[in-house]
Amino acid sequence: MLTDAKGVPLVAHLTAANVNDVLQLEPLVAAAPAVAGRPGRPRRKPGVVQGDRAYWARARHARLAKQGIVAVVAKPGTPHGSGLGTLRWVVERTLAWLHRFRRLGMRYERRDDVHQAFLTLGCALITWNYVKAEL
Repeated sequence: MLTDAKGVPLVAHLTAANVNDVLQLEPLVAAAPAVAGRPGRPRRKPGVVQGDRAYWARARHARLAKQGIVAVVAKPGTPHGSGLGTLRWVVERTLAWLHRFRRLGMRYERRDDVHQAFLTLGCALITWNYVKAEL
């Protein structure tokens, strides 16, 4: 899942349980929608991507840097307390919001397209609740 800084879901991909999350970083960034805000052409890529220690790899950081994206990831082997946990909680909160929906907390569907539809619906409801609260 890719969220903005406030925890609003931008992209959510469904994968098998045995697929490593690290392999999904670049497809998630590539699938990020254009975000409007300032006048002019909408921004297509995020400026910064944050992740835990599992996402650290020189080659991955180099590919993101070529796209103009700064990767903020703690290096493996460094002591904890880097401060990334104070920023990453928004993603964990969004995942907790998704697990409030019974069909997403436990997967009952055999077909991927049905589960992806429920995941998309859950993300839409979270986004709607956020927009409604901002109004």
